Amino acid sequence: MEQVHSDWGDWLPRAVEESDPDGLRVWYLGCNGFVVKASDGTVVYIDPYLGTGDPPRTVRMVPVPFDSADVREADAVLATHEHTDHVHGPSQAPILANTDATFYAPDASIDAVEEEGWRDEWDLDAERFSQVEEGDTLELGELTVHVEPAHDPDAEHPVSYVFEHAGRTFFHGGDARPSEDFAAVGERYDVDLGALAFGSVGMLPDKETREPKRTQWYSDENMVVEAAAQLELDRLLPTHWDMWKGLTADPTALFHHARSFEHPRSLELLEIGDSAAV
Repeated sequence: MEQVHSDWGDWLPRAVEESDPDGLRVWYLGCNGFVVKASDGTVVYIDPYLGTGDPPRTVRMVPVPFDSADVREADAVLATHEHTDHVHGPSQAPILANTDATFYAPDASIDAVEEEGWRDEWDLDAERFSQVEEGDTLELGELTVHVEPAHDPDAEHPVSYVFEHAGRTFFHGGDARPSEDFAAVGERYDVDLGALAFGSVGMLPDKETREPKRTQWYSDENMVVEAAAQLELDRLLPTHWDMWKGLTADPTALFHHARSFEHPRSLELLEIGDSAAV
């Protein structure tokens, strides 16, 4: 089984542990990974990915921010969809093994867990895995997490998550693109901060033939602003732009694209390891 290793040491998981947020705080892990921590100490990891990709097709362009074995506090690990950079045993299973966290994910992601053999490799009971679907609500400490639809044409079964805590709301859209699903979420919730995948279109080696192929996995600059408008975000937090060689993008360009729209009202830019209050 692939191993993960970080040159950053354990300062990031220790920083999360030692923090005492006044309300709700998020840490960006690069790619589309986040840690969410509430004022009661509840800690949730979303899509943490600590792998290096599949060079030369997918080449990681940002550091691996921590070793998964160094995580000592977590109440849940959530996955938005089944792709490797969102469901990855070496990144996520050690977090489950070292804590009492439950893994929550849609059916295709649970299938990926079974195919990778997480339970045998890390000695995890079946009760540590919980399948979710659109319309479900999770109560995790003081956090209320709603499972909502998402439109990701590259995924078998994607979902998005809405986190509510003490009057503040954080939205994680996975790799999803604009759709009526997002518009419905925007009508249903007042989202303070929303994380949406953003990237360029590039020529990547095809998975089977390894021949260069025009590839788009994430919203471009116009699409991500469209999605933010559908969600009626107060603050847009672009993600994934930093991750894959050939698909990276400049998030500062979004200032120009968002300027004339009512939503998002502002742009929140985080680099890997940074945090923000919701």
